[in-house]
Amino acid sequence: MKITKSDLHAIAVGPKQYPQDDLPEIAFAGRSNVGKSSFINSMINRTNLARTSGKPGKTRTINFYIINDSFRFVDLPGYGYAVASKGEIEKWGEIIDRYLTQRENLKEVVLVVDMRHEPTSQDLQMYQWIKSFGYTGIVIATKADKISKGNWQKNVKIIKDKLGIKDTNLIIPYSSEKKINKEKVWDVFEDIIS
Repeated sequence: MKITKSDLHAIAVGPKQYPQDDLPEIAFAGRSNVGKSSFINSMINRTNLARTSGKPGKTRTINFYIINDSFRFVDLPGYGYAVASKGEIEKWGEIIDRYLTQRENLKEVVLVVDMRHEPTSQDLQMYQWIKSFGYTGIVIATKADKISKGNWQKNVKIIKDKLGIKDTNLIIPYSSEKKINKEKVWDVFEDIIS
């Protein structure tokens, strides 16, 4: 995929702020500190279009990024950040839920996890939710460069077992820094949006 153009298209908390067109969207869900923004930036060759932060849980809105004027990546608010109040966490849940259940442009929801750690119960809950709505269940396992390639298989198996994934091919190790498996991920995404 040749990226000629990418921009922040909209920042939303509710449907009124969603872009009003029929461009296909791929949404990314994940815990607050798994590197969703870095993943998005590395996929579209930008350094800071998607805001990365030293403070996990910074994305509290749904951020729509338009790519090549033909499709969008959608960064959902990160979940599982302990510092947020219960009320805030519930509000984020509603924002995510409304988008995921009502958005017709949505073609796929991808779960982003940190390859170095076993997925949490919240990751499992999110994954089961994604599957229950008929999505494929693709998992991007970020920070693959932080562990030796010899351990990839072991870590992928941990993710597979914890989330109950039948097909290991759905788990793609990825490195935002080293761009490991970037082409592979684009191949998968191009199939989704075409």
